[in-house]
Amino acid sequence: MKRYCQTLTLVDDEEMIERYVEAHAHVWPEVIAGQHEVGILSMEIWRHGRSLFMIMDTCDDFDFARDMARLSTLPRQAEWEAYVAQFQGCSAEARSDEKWQLMEMIFDSGK
Repeated sequence: MKRYCQTLTLVDDEEMIERYVEAHAHVWPEVIAGQHEVGILSMEIWRHGRSLFMIMDTCDDFDFARDMARLSTLPRQAEWEAYVAQFQGCSAEARSDEKWQLMEMIFDSGK
């Protein structure tokens, strides 16, 4: 299994942030199915104020660039990305990798 961690900052508007949180309580089934289809085993998003932290666990042969590009072509994914862009303060046409920034692990107590 591979793990990717990413970060994003939401718009500075508490009402919009609450709408973003609510949207993630009802993620469209096609979006979840698409994630599984490309090898994303699980995805969690954590929030502190406007800051988001995503943990994405994938299958061993997951290639971030290749498989995220493929995900963007699957049913309803582009529509979902355009919908949540309003809360993320970016263009509706922005790809996930243009919004979410990969993080570098600097400490692991298990090693």
